[in-house]
Amino acid sequence: MKGVFLASVTALAISASMAQAAEPAVVYDQAGKFDKSFNEGVYNGVKKYTAETGIQVREFEPKNEAQVEQGLRRLAKRGYSPIVTVGFNMTSAVEKVAKDFPEVNFTIIDGVIDLPNVQSVVFKEHEGSFIVGAVAAMASKTNAVGFVGGMDIPLVRKFGCGYEQGVKHVSSNASVFQNMTGSTGAAFNDPTKGSELAKSQFSKGADVVFAAAGGTGIGVYQAAKDEGKLAIGVDSNQNHIQPGTMLTSMVKRVDLAAYNTYKDSVAGTWAPGLVVLGLAEGGVDWALDDNNASLITADMKAKVQDIRSKIVSGDIKVHDYMSDSTCNY
Repeated sequence: MKGVFLASVTALAISASMAQAAEPAVVYDQAGKFDKSFNEGVYNGVKKYTAETGIQVREFEPKNEAQVEQGLRRLAKRGYSPIVTVGFNMTSAVEKVAKDFPEVNFTIIDGVIDLPNVQSVVFKEHEGSFIVGAVAAMASKTNAVGFVGGMDIPLVRKFGCGYEQGVKHVSSNASVFQNMTGSTGAAFNDPTKGSELAKSQFSKGADVVFAAAGGTGIGVYQAAKDEGKLAIGVDSNQNHIQPGTMLTSMVKRVDLAAYNTYKDSVAGTWAPGLVVLGLAEGGVDWALDDNNASLITADMKAKVQDIRSKIVSGDIKVHDYMSDSTCNY
């Protein structure tokens, strides 16, 4: 019996050791982890996890599309798990690799994959965009605002649609100018084009522009500063980029998605399937801090809180462009 007991203990120890040996990883998209937007939000979640646990997360930054699948496959072969993948454009690569490595867990942010070893985290961007649209309308002196999107895809249109609904909720006759930067992934990393589009909207009378365009937004914010207008950031809290120019940021808690993946994996509570994060779940929100406090009046703040609570309760229903590509108000 003693031998059996010792053998059992040894087996358990080996099993536990193997479980602990699986190290977490993250694959950023081509914009890189310091894009001051989407990827950097994920990186902040990685940093928080490492700071709290001391566990290093293996990071990979692909330089082109081909490297995405190559990097994923290499990490999976080496036993990294869970692997967080950043962005809808990785959906195809993650699906292929996840099928080939069923023992490895993957979390994809902004993509949906129906596999037993993949968790798909998506957000109600339309809710957060509605909030910042309302803020834009309250702050506008011209009753005209703008939106600069990145790649022209339904996900980005979802931001624009939510934003326009928020603007119209506050001022039904407001003008909302919308432009997309391009039709490829490069549209998320073109500050020069972002600046040009913002200046065009300013010339039409817009005095607040919301950029949902990744690194392209940096050009939008610079243009707003140069012309004495206001801008709204996206994904990460970007208020610090141009203090006094950034009216607010539509915060998308991709950091939470990454952080929760690693924490849940260690706790044994990570599960595949669809996770949807909106205002009620703390997945999206607007940013108010020292960098934009002087631009937000007490009345604006009170109105935003009222709108926010009504969206959470269902009294205000925000149309989701992804469910119906008409943008209803």
